[in-house]
Amino acid sequence: MSNEYQEQGYFVERNFFDQHEIHDLRTILLAFHQSWKHANAEFYAEKAINSAYITGTEHLDTCKRTQLFSFIASSKLMNTVTSTMKRRPTFMNTQLFFNPANPAQKNYWHRDPQYHLSIEQQKEALRGPEVIHFRIPLTDEPGLELVPCSHRLWDTTEELDVRLENKGRKNHESLSTGKSIKLQAGDLLVFSANMIHRGLYGLDRLSLDILFSDPEPSLVKFIRDDCLPSQEIMAILDNPDAFESTLALKSLNKSIQTKTLD
Repeated sequence: MSNEYQEQGYFVERNFFDQHEIHDLRTILLAFHQSWKHANAEFYAEKAINSAYITGTEHLDTCKRTQLFSFIASSKLMNTVTSTMKRRPTFMNTQLFFNPANPAQKNYWHRDPQYHLSIEQQKEALRGPEVIHFRIPLTDEPGLELVPCSHRLWDTTEELDVRLENKGRKNHESLSTGKSIKLQAGDLLVFSANMIHRGLYGLDRLSLDILFSDPEPSLVKFIRDDCLPSQEIMAILDNPDAFESTLALKSLNKSIQTKTLD
């Protein structure tokens, strides 16, 4: 699967998680989702299609956070994460994807970095460092549409015009290069954050994305401290290496900032 990811920018492991694992995970995430919707009612009603920072302290208690950290750091998942990434996996974030409250709301083609990078920087990002989504659908859903190999290749004229809404095009229009990946509860979809993709709305869409990156200090600035496990939780995890990498990089950044101030 690692070779498939390097070539295509994605792969799918069908029935990766069993019913009990998905049931327990869904219970935790539905608790988060209800609390998050209450706290973000206006945003949810207007346009939200995802939430983030699920492992933080705002919406989940310590018990549920510990369960979620244990799921992320399970040997089962981390073995796949480690075999996919060429460098040491570093935990970045979690996101929950759901249908928009407005059924008429359109989905949209994008590359994740386009919201904080210029065009030239987006081109440069195709060389790395890597940021990879590990998506776990909690129910059967339409899934994702993506452009294979776009994690390494820059947009065609059609793709760029649609993605950035140039020349009167709209970012929800179909692309001739798009490929739909239908997902079922328990599947694992792995895909590059750099690739051109869009979510497909419908059914009871609810998917957890766990994001891992290469161990780059420049990327950990996006990571909130309260989204990381305490030392007490770290001690009981099967494979805490990705969290340890994050903590080490954050410590390095703080050390550099302190020296700069001095």
